[in-house]
Amino acid sequence: MAVEYGSRLKFIAPFALMALMLTFLPVSAQYGVSSMVLHVYEDGYVRVDLSIVPDNYTSQVEVPLLGEHVENVIVTDEGGNPLDFSEERGKLVIYTGMSRRVNVSYYTPDLTSKAGIVWTLNVSSEVPFTVVLPQNAVVVDLSDIPEEIAGNSITMPPGNQSISYTITGIGTTPQTPGESGGSSNVYALMAVLLLAGGLVGLAYAFRRKSTGFGGEMPTREEFEAKLANLDLNDDERRALLYLFDRGGKASQAEVREAIGLPKTTAWRMFKRLERMGLVKILKGKKENWVELRF
Repeated sequence: MAVEYGSRLKFIAPFALMALMLTFLPVSAQYGVSSMVLHVYEDGYVRVDLSIVPDNYTSQVEVPLLGEHVENVIVTDEGGNPLDFSEERGKLVIYTGMSRRVNVSYYTPDLTSKAGIVWTLNVSSEVPFTVVLPQNAVVVDLSDIPEEIAGNSITMPPGNQSISYTITGIGTTPQTPGESGGSSNVYALMAVLLLAGGLVGLAYAFRRKSTGFGGEMPTREEFEAKLANLDLNDDERRALLYLFDRGGKASQAEVREAIGLPKTTAWRMFKRLERMGLVKILKGKKENWVELRF
């Protein structure tokens, strides 16, 4: 009888040990990064697209966020199906289930800064990453030798990396494929530098004043003249003029529909105008409003 019991124990022991190991398997396991692409927009916002491959038997992964402030977070599996996640102290806790691949996308304004006309993107990464700059960007400095450059796409090695660039503005002549753009970029940069001092000074003065017209409501002509001296694109100028014509306040949806912008593009535009001190975003129960700050 004792011999039979011992034989059964030897047979059951491996399975019991395996069950015990699975029970105490770490909740947050490791994962591999398949790709990381940073899409930089002219207003300084960056869309982070991250693709990871969870290890086997992983039910949950923790993914560090590249910025303190993130918005429009989307997490999906390899089939585009949404996955549950939570944001906890600078990281995303993603419940992967049986997913073989996890795609993460979000927007953040924290990766870029601007000094004068020069923007700088700062990224700390343990894996190589690709930066897609705006089409009209001119790179003026790199912290390291890129692994690859293809058009406006730059792949940087791991580490604390930075890319400094300027925006040459609408109307810049596109570079012919295969043609050296060094001299044209220099001339474009020189032209921008000549205008930079006056434009930045006027923009700063306009932002610092609660009103640029002695506390009185400006006329439309005065308002248009003030906008002409600011670093604004056509959509931003049209949005501000629309707000002016509506008495200085309107809903975001109304402005977006009036100038014909997609929701995400309009959202980034309002954020940029708010950072410039030109508008104030008012949160409502059903929708947000935008108010001019003269």
